[in-house]
Amino acid sequence: MSKKEIVKYVTTVNQLPDKKIYINVNHLEKGDYELSVINKNKIISKTHFKKK
Repeated sequence: MSKKEIVKYVTTVNQLPDKKIYINVNHLEKGDYELSVINKNKIISKTHFKKK
């Protein structure tokens, strides 16, 4: 019989966000929207969506 090797897995978890931002699309008027997330005057994320 062969010996089984014991494998150990180690990982780290980044800190979970402690703040949340909610956008209630129900209160927006119908139309096309662009959502930009900005950090230190630089756009880090841009999303387009349409409210029908």
